[in-house]
Amino acid sequence: MAELTDAGLVKLARKGNQDAFAELVELYKDKVFHLAYRMLNNRHESEDIVQETFLRVYKNWDKYDENQKFSTWMYRIATNLCIDRLRKRKPNFSLDAELNDQDGTADGYSLIPGDNRTPESEFLISETQQIIHQAIAGLPAKYKTIMILRYLQELSLQEIGDILDMPVTTVKTRVHRGREFLRKRLEHKLF
Repeated sequence: MAELTDAGLVKLARKGNQDAFAELVELYKDKVFHLAYRMLNNRHESEDIVQETFLRVYKNWDKYDENQKFSTWMYRIATNLCIDRLRKRKPNFSLDAELNDQDGTADGYSLIPGDNRTPESEFLISETQQIIHQAIAGLPAKYKTIMILRYLQELSLQEIGDILDMPVTTVKTRVHRGREFLRKRLEHKLF
């Protein structure tokens, strides 16, 4: 069954073929987990999102439009579940929190590693990634979702628009505003 495309697997799964559905789950479970983890920053909640996403896919095959990519439809379900989770959470951060914990002697270029990676450069990369992920986690939900889909899941603007059911122009605006939020949050930490 490994030689079937997504569309072939979806057709079989919609007809009740359990092996085809299991193959779809196997193909996408890690991608959904990473999307959820980036949005929720919680392993257990992310695992719950993966299960709930595939449960909803299975229960709602009749609502799936075959003219649409399966992955887009599935990501929409997962993203909406994550947004619902985020709405239910109490905020654990403040936009007014102090951001500057650097000594101010380094600029962003000094954090970019050269070709020769050392333990120190690996640490700096890891630390920089952690700072960026924390900044993304602190974005308002409407920007956070789009920034994760765009830069961490590397989806196109059109795919994001399809997943979130919004025009591409709105997606572009939110990407721009999300980058501005991140720039403001990171300028004191990275530069």
